[in-house]
Amino acid sequence: MGRTDPTGPDGPLVVHANLVSDLAVDPEERAVLRAWAEQAPREAWLLRPGDVLVSPVPVGEEFLRYVCGLTGVPRDSVTVVVPPGAGTAELCRHVVGAVGGRPLRAVLPTALDGAAIGLARALGVPVAPYPSVAAAEAALGVTGLLNTKAGFRSAALTLGMRLPDGLVRRRDGVPAAVRELLASYGRVVVKPDRSAGGHGMLFLTGAADAPDPWTGGGLAPVGGPEGLWVVEQRIDVARSVSVQMETGPGGTRALFGGEMRTEDGAFTGYLSPLPDPAAHVAATLEAWGHALGGFLAARGYAGPFGLDAMVTPGGEVFAGESNVRRTATTTPRAMVTRLAAAGANRAGGPVWATGKVRAPVAYPFGAAVERLRRGRLAYDPARGEGIVLYAGPPPDGLTWRYAVIAGDHAGVARYEELLRAAWAPAPGGPTARSGPPGSRSG
Repeated sequence: MGRTDPTGPDGPLVVHANLVSDLAVDPEERAVLRAWAEQAPREAWLLRPGDVLVSPVPVGEEFLRYVCGLTGVPRDSVTVVVPPGAGTAELCRHVVGAVGGRPLRAVLPTALDGAAIGLARALGVPVAPYPSVAAAEAALGVTGLLNTKAGFRSAALTLGMRLPDGLVRRRDGVPAAVRELLASYGRVVVKPDRSAGGHGMLFLTGAADAPDPWTGGGLAPVGGPEGLWVVEQRIDVARSVSVQMETGPGGTRALFGGEMRTEDGAFTGYLSPLPDPAAHVAATLEAWGHALGGFLAARGYAGPFGLDAMVTPGGEVFAGESNVRRTATTTPRAMVTRLAAAGANRAGGPVWATGKVRAPVAYPFGAAVERLRRGRLAYDPARGEGIVLYAGPPPDGLTWRYAVIAGDHAGVARYEELLRAAWAPAPGGPTARSGPPGSRSG
């Protein structure tokens, strides 16, 4: 079975940051696709000497040097290629030129889709971790199915997972399904079949006999008339959680788990491992993940996948969806593991989180990093903790994605408190001069 981060000394790897993929969202969600493309630079954390990153957007030189400085990879040993827009053949020429004609090892895509298959075939290499392009292509069917809400519901029910009561309908059948479930539960959530990160979801409340029943207003313009939608009972959610797994011919194993941070159903960040109040759900998540991994492997899939779930205030766990690809947590976790291996050793491994913070003014990347360093918040290999601007500079210079690494959950919370205070200080509030968790200010 291939590793989640199949890098090594046996030839350059082509890291294909195909975040703009119809595997995860409908191509009509153009704003979502643009926002996802902007996150592609984070895949630079996977690069080893000799590797090539194929990114849909340019990756700033300052950010690349920052990444290489923390990973210990010589900057001049890696290359970024932005697809020239002239087709796969032209992209291949750029990739081959970047490695100086050396034999390539494999293409490692964010998502197993037609674009990844086409690039690997044109380069004459397999798609990691599959033994051949043909083996990867044979897995496209189940990969596509389990990245849809309807496909997941069908498989999850077969595998014995607990799900919210729900109905799958075409667009014109959604209003009737909403009325039916509102009559039973009073609250529902409506989800487009192909969407990720909470995009396109609607939360509705009401009663079946209301004077103005809902008629479909607000449905995202995706999928067309034949597109599927899932209408579900809305669960009282105390925590949104996930487990990230890996499967293949050699079996299925859990990689890590954590708590998702959400706003109105949209993913905004992650905390791993699960904090104590939610740790009891890990066994359930892993059992469901092993069942789903077996389902995927039996149909030819190999590689990483995630299983999302909801925990009620009473502790019941309901499965939500599967993401059969490298998710928004996969690369940050690979980065954390890599930095932890090179930095200070911590018993039990580091605790880490991702999130967003809004700066008071727009910063260039170097200025943002320097601000963290002056506040003694930047990741320090000697301490094995701190904050990493893992996704590069945001287009507006204001809304920064960050990862924080610390020895425990309290340390993570403290770093995040200091970051928010330093970048958007409240009158009379704490400042970054307080120093990092466990330090003494001078």
